[in-house]
Amino acid sequence: MRIYSPPTPPDKAMDQMSAWLESPSLVFLGETESHWPTLQKLLTTAKTAGPAVHDARIAALCLQHGARELWSVNCDFRSWPELKVVNPLGTKKA
Repeated sequence: MRIYSPPTPPDKAMDQMSAWLESPSLVFLGETESHWPTLQKLLTTAKTAGPAVHDARIAALCLQHGARELWSVNCDFRSWPELKVVNPLGTKKA
């Protein structure tokens, strides 16, 4: 099953990415010195393994940069109560 059917054409997707990258308010989140301790805590408290480790990495990035709310349809992010998960589509999945 695909999330987007039909998928966005590559040219249109790249144009959208270029528009977002031109925004003066865009801030890239990256790992800081506190990343590993934050990630380690999330992995340990939620007993995270397998593909959910990538979700924990995203959650750790958000938390270490002060983001306390994540918009996602991925309900796996609810494993970490420190991060409020909002489903932007308004469905019950997140």
